[in-house]
Amino acid sequence: MGKNIIIIGGGIIGLSSAYYLQKEGHHVTIIDKSDLTKGASFVNAGYITPSHIIPLASPGMMAKGIKMMFNSSSPFYIRPRWDLDFLKWTWSFNASSTKKNVEKAIPLIKDINLLSRELYTDIYHSGDLGEFHLEKKGLLMLYKTAKEGKHEAEVAKRAQDEGLEVKTLSLKELNTLQPNLNKDILGAIHYECDAHTTPTELMPKLVAYLKRMGVVIKTEEEVLDFTLDKDNITAVTTAENTYKGDQFVLASGSWSEGMAKKLKLNLKVQPGKGYRINVHRKTGILLPAILMEAKVAVTPMQGFTRFAGTMELSGINHNIRSERVHAIAKAASSYYDGLTITQNEIRDAQCGLRPVSPDGLPYIGKTSSYDNLTIATGHAMMGWSLGPATGKLVAEIISEQKLSMDIQGFHPERKF
Repeated sequence: MGKNIIIIGGGIIGLSSAYYLQKEGHHVTIIDKSDLTKGASFVNAGYITPSHIIPLASPGMMAKGIKMMFNSSSPFYIRPRWDLDFLKWTWSFNASSTKKNVEKAIPLIKDINLLSRELYTDIYHSGDLGEFHLEKKGLLMLYKTAKEGKHEAEVAKRAQDEGLEVKTLSLKELNTLQPNLNKDILGAIHYECDAHTTPTELMPKLVAYLKRMGVVIKTEEEVLDFTLDKDNITAVTTAENTYKGDQFVLASGSWSEGMAKKLKLNLKVQPGKGYRINVHRKTGILLPAILMEAKVAVTPMQGFTRFAGTMELSGINHNIRSERVHAIAKAASSYYDGLTITQNEIRDAQCGLRPVSPDGLPYIGKTSSYDNLTIATGHAMMGWSLGPATGKLVAEIISEQKLSMDIQGFHPERKF
């Protein structure tokens, strides 16, 4: 018999959870404070990336962040501020940025990404959403300096050791795959294991499918409080309504820490702001790529090319810093010959807030405080990539099925 499930959050994680939960016969209601047309699930690079095996919390990242703190156009920017939650998160992030933790994270990241890539393919072939853009052309890591080339070669070797499809390209091979590159590019690593999508196409199709299947989606309603009965949640309250449920899923992205506090849970999450520029004209860009020195992601999507980037830790806000958008535009023209992003395209830039845990790994699973609460958040820069895998795992947890993979490393109460 199906359970009544309340999902707090309608981004890719919440929608993916609803997708798999309704397939198990559950009655699902999604509640989101937005109108489901914007946010991190709409402005991301659209990558499905088994190649991203190194978590954000890695050796040297804190020092890099402090160094870049005084340059607001840098790829990784931390805005100095007195905020106790942010300071606690920073301490945990620094403590997590060790070789030991990276080694523990690599197989976890690889396995959940491969699971998610398989599930994206299953969704595509199921016909549930109709036709949508899904291509497995891989991901180019383009570098201009020997330093970045050496660093990426080490990551590529590790990825190969993990069984991923990776190729080091000669300049001739690179220019055959992607013409019109600037002459100062020294080379590239091609992660053939990766795929990409168009988020602005897939998200509305997923919403439409869920509605057809009877999932109730309440938009522009913010969850304000919880009704508790000992170690169970019985309902959530918004300004408009009270929603009773048997099981609850917390998938509210960058707002998850504040939501968890209402339940007296300590869930460390900081919003990592990213920006995107869309170019709706021919760019000659054929393959997704990361411009390594600039840390900019480039994706040929359905009808446009997207340039996305930056990790800005500045709290919950949607302020667009023009210097950061201009840095993305400048990077694009410095890697692709003859490409100039116009002022109108720059003015049209949008941002989204990625939920970042201190160790760069998602929180997936139950807590010891509540029997009927499942956490699904904190995916950092891998939220889009890990949407289906997280949704599948959430459905398996709630349906009390065998899990598709070991999720102990994603435990919401793990120590940092």
